[in-house]
Amino acid sequence: MRICYFHAFSGISGDMTVGALADAGADQGALVEALRSLGTGAEFRFERVKRAGIAATKFHVEGVETRRARHLPEIVEMIERSAMPPRAKRNAVAVFRRLGEAEAAVHGIPIEQVHFHEVGAADSIADIAGACTALDLLKVGALYCSPVNTGSGTVETEHGVLPVPAPATAALLEGRPIYASGPVRELTTPTGAALAVTLAEEFGPPPSMKIERTGYGAGGADFPGQANVLAALVGETTEAAEATTVTVIEANIDDATPEVLGYAFERLMDAGALDVGFSPLMMKKNRPGVLVRVIGRPEQREELAGILTAETTTLGVRLWSAERRVQARRTVEVETAHGKVRIKVSETGFAPEYDDCREIAERTGTPLKLVLAEASRAYLNQRGGTQRVED
Repeated sequence: MRICYFHAFSGISGDMTVGALADAGADQGALVEALRSLGTGAEFRFERVKRAGIAATKFHVEGVETRRARHLPEIVEMIERSAMPPRAKRNAVAVFRRLGEAEAAVHGIPIEQVHFHEVGAADSIADIAGACTALDLLKVGALYCSPVNTGSGTVETEHGVLPVPAPATAALLEGRPIYASGPVRELTTPTGAALAVTLAEEFGPPPSMKIERTGYGAGGADFPGQANVLAALVGETTEAAEATTVTVIEANIDDATPEVLGYAFERLMDAGALDVGFSPLMMKKNRPGVLVRVIGRPEQREELAGILTAETTTLGVRLWSAERRVQARRTVEVETAHGKVRIKVSETGFAPEYDDCREIAERTGTPLKLVLAEASRAYLNQRGGTQRVED
């Protein structure tokens, strides 16, 4: 399957998204024809530019008033009667609905009453429709996105000066990984956030893929020391092991109670740590202690280090970057006498999903070890062979 990965290290906006996909090979002529069919009266062009020395494509919408307010039904009607591909139409409508829901929540009004000011303008309609059309032209079957750099500071909007990320952007990105780095300005717009959140299946490191094309979509400004571009990596999925960079945070502790350490473990896992482990060790003055090791994503390092220092008695932590390799895996479902259980399958083994087995054990009173064994037997019977069971 062909997939696309957005690397939003300088944020994401609608025009950056269209530019990146066009730079990655989406037919610019077909894009322009689809956008003209929306009937906004705008003209569209692509320009080759450089951002911090990186050659990129800038998408321009020209020739119309860009601040006209529209309601959602009008925008949906424009999209439906256009010559956009059917899948692109569905995706564009879904993006606008997600954006409308966020705006309605921020302003405390029904979605039908939302006035799409900046996003109802011809340029933003073209950004969303263009991005969805470009993904269709590239035959992208699944989209993934990196953690999003939102920027920082404040931004001027129709409603006055607002913090970055703007309220609608923050609402859209709830539950997704974000951070702020680089220029003190808005890097991710509501339009860009809506595209990423609606269309991306996952946020995180790149999935296993064979890159065929790479495109860079330029933002409006050229920042010194940081390329203001959105990178789009397009390629085919592979079964290769995933290699990612992680942050390792460690501390040696000899004066914390088990209750304190247990609570710290829960806080770190709830904050999204990839793993937390305790190992016994001997420390100074022949005192037994514990080595606390936390593994997290690079953008989590400050948050996780802060939790470790706040919730334990340590006065310092050690941090470094490491490479993490993970086998490609998939999930299948098997039927057992007590219900369905998901099985995680890799090239070298398989393992029943613990949460599924625990739920069955608690619901039926069956010992957990028997539920795990039953699920393993069901999987082996289903695949008609034997395979090593992972612990």
